[in-house]
Amino acid sequence: MSKDQAIGGLIFIVCVVIAIGYIAGLFFYDPWIYDLLKDSFNINLLPGDVRYWFVAVPVLVAFVAILGIGAWIGWTMATTPPPKPIEEIEAEVTKEEEEKKE
Repeated sequence: MSKDQAIGGLIFIVCVVIAIGYIAGLFFYDPWIYDLLKDSFNINLLPGDVRYWFVAVPVLVAFVAILGIGAWIGWTMATTPPPKPIEEIEAEVTKEEEEKKE
């Protein structure tokens, strides 16, 4: 595995972990869950709660989209084979030029 592939794999893993953590934190860490359990599953949405979700959902979509792009870049870097060294390419070009001259 080349250095670029290792960096790409690391970028992919970090983006996926951050996306999962953000989604989990947004949906599973909310103070009203404790009130919900205390009040026997009676949900009362306040205007502030509704405004929170109007902001949180678009931010979630944008944040996950950006992390998805980062994960895609990382995946591409991790799965793309490394390029040939310049010396090897120059040797091939020189060999082709010599064959054309003959």
